[in-house]
Amino acid sequence: MRFVLRLVRIVFTLLRYGVDELALSGFREHRIRMLAGVLTLGRRFELPPGVRLRMALERLGPIFIKFGQVLSTRRDLLPLEIADELARLQDRVPPFPAVQARAIIEAELRQPLEAVFAEFDDVPVASASVAQVHFAVLRDGREVAVKVLRPGMLAVIDDDLAILHLLARWVERLSADGRRLRPREVVKEFDVYLHDELDLVREAANAAQLRRNMADLPLIIVPEMHWDLCTRNVCVMERMTGVPISQVARLRDAGVDIKKLARDGVTIFFTQVFRDGFFHADMHPGNIQVSVEPQTFGRYVALDFGIIGTLTETDKEYLAQNFIAFFRRDYKRVAELHVESGWVPPSTRVDALEGAIRAVCEPQFDRPLKDISLGQVLMRLFQTSRRFNVEIQPQLVLLQKTLLNVEGLGRQLDPDLDLWTTAKPFLERWMDEQIGGRALLRRLKDEAPHYARLLPELPRLLHDALAGRIGHTSRPTDDTALLAEMLREQRRTNRLLAGLTWGVAGFLLGALAARYALLWAGT
Repeated sequence: MRFVLRLVRIVFTLLRYGVDELALSGFREHRIRMLAGVLTLGRRFELPPGVRLRMALERLGPIFIKFGQVLSTRRDLLPLEIADELARLQDRVPPFPAVQARAIIEAELRQPLEAVFAEFDDVPVASASVAQVHFAVLRDGREVAVKVLRPGMLAVIDDDLAILHLLARWVERLSADGRRLRPREVVKEFDVYLHDELDLVREAANAAQLRRNMADLPLIIVPEMHWDLCTRNVCVMERMTGVPISQVARLRDAGVDIKKLARDGVTIFFTQVFRDGFFHADMHPGNIQVSVEPQTFGRYVALDFGIIGTLTETDKEYLAQNFIAFFRRDYKRVAELHVESGWVPPSTRVDALEGAIRAVCEPQFDRPLKDISLGQVLMRLFQTSRRFNVEIQPQLVLLQKTLLNVEGLGRQLDPDLDLWTTAKPFLERWMDEQIGGRALLRRLKDEAPHYARLLPELPRLLHDALAGRIGHTSRPTDDTALLAEMLREQRRTNRLLAGLTWGVAGFLLGALAARYALLWAGT
């Protein structure tokens, strides 16, 4: 009964704000557009479609607000004006009573509140869609922030997600356009992300990893987690104090170098992405502060680690090849990489995709670097991706969304910020580490223990496999599988050694040629 009532309220709200007309009018099929026209008879909407969609999601509550925020990052799927409007959604949710917060904390920590905290502020300092934060003081005098999950959130989320899955199936069945937008995959991605955010132990682990990664970069502060006080529904961390990064005038009055702050933000982001492959993916102004304390003056203060982006070695290699091709203006190679990676259908004409990418990127190279907007480039690329049915990978969409946030923050602080020049040293070093000689040596070093264990067993495995095959026994089945793995490892080793050999040979030949050139010049 609860599910039905919730579904009725959702449908009524969508009809009230004309979201049905907005969704159906986006399809190219004539019959679908006619249906949209019939549904809008007798209804007049004065506000723009994006505004109506945002208002409907706000009306439907925290889960739909969160869904709108996630959907706003999928600019490869939405018109830009709607994505921009959804990006304005804020987690301004009324807090739940302090009595409930205290009860949850005591139940999770299995002891009275007074046994853990000397002081506890009943008024939350922040209240979001899935949790709220209270300041407190531990019995030993350390100041902390206590994050508490909203009560009953899991049941509410599961109900709303079930409805979203149902709506996504309906959209897919309506037309080919619905299938191209992949609504079920979007909802599934949102499902995973939201359930991960409900686990505060996972968020604490993200913070701990980021704090460890950033320990040698004196530009950012990440709070320390108190692991003995962290559970799935409660997380206790070091209390952070700072000025919100959006309050530029206040920061300038405090003596903070705003231009340096902008450059530091770019440095932090590209270090997380290109060095660690582990980055804070929710860098909006509400989650970023700046310390004005004497010991940490001018450093960034990172908050809220529910959304963390990661990049695999494959992602990095793909990005490295794309960056090299872009810097060389080799748009054909960029198009070929899209086909090779499966981002576009195999039937895609490489020359057509090459021309579209050239039209987006070529004008940027002929402009001063400070006048290039990476955000505009990405938006044009998203439009191109819709034309060619490009399947954007979720982890890279998260990277692109965060990059837009970083550029927006940077230009807010310093309108003349040159994002490309600031990022160039990281890109060059990263590409060298990914595909250069340094990468080859690192991979050989990483794989050495594996080869040291497996290679001595190769003769015995070859003998056992051959003996088993000659004897027509069934015993060597497992060994044969292991043998196949060994042979693959051996071929991989041979390729690495061959590459190393050619690299050393090339280096020696180059050195020898340089020496003879110097001798020739001396004579």
